[in-house]
Amino acid sequence: MAQENDIELLDFWVSPFGQRVRIALAEKGVDYEYKEQDLMNKSEFLLKSNPVYKQIPVLLHGGKPICQSLIIVEYIDEVWSDKPPLLPAEPYARANARFWADFTDKKVYECGTKLWKLKGEEQAAAKKEFIEIFKFLEGELGDKTFFGGETFGFIDVALVPFVAWFYAYETCAKFSIEEVCPKIVAWGKRCMERESVSKTLSDPDKVYEFVLFLKKRFGVE
Repeated sequence: MAQENDIELLDFWVSPFGQRVRIALAEKGVDYEYKEQDLMNKSEFLLKSNPVYKQIPVLLHGGKPICQSLIIVEYIDEVWSDKPPLLPAEPYARANARFWADFTDKKVYECGTKLWKLKGEEQAAAKKEFIEIFKFLEGELGDKTFFGGETFGFIDVALVPFVAWFYAYETCAKFSIEEVCPKIVAWGKRCMERESVSKTLSDPDKVYEFVLFLKKRFGVE
């Protein structure tokens, strides 16, 4: 029988969504069992744990599954509330953090995927959209150390896994994120100084190799 302190994470090594959960768990000092999933051949355990979306990540706590990365991060923040919080206490600040994390969720991955999947004018349009997305994020960051100020928090957890994908995005779409959004790149470097981030994020070269694998699989030249 599962115990309340039994914690398992169903995940895939390069997933920025799974990495959000791993960073949050590391920030809270939570021990868990990591279970790498084969997304080409999804296990019955994964399908049973997340029958609606059939996706990773899934956090199982005492045998009970929690799905969708931002929901999982909020759950971790609430359950392990004895450790420094990821969401701010003040209601407006909490709403703002949720807004920008949701913005990241809806915009960054999908647009980033277009950068390696598309070509020509379509890719150029995706590049323009990508830069606009990060200009918005850079505006929210401003001159703060982290999105929440001096404290690493919810928006940082939501966005920072994509830093490992920057090299692949830049190489495929032939542009420099640092040239257009230097504050975001500087923020990413500050985040990488945290052990929770540096030990979680994939090596950018390995991410690029994975993107090349995807390009081949989808027939993208």
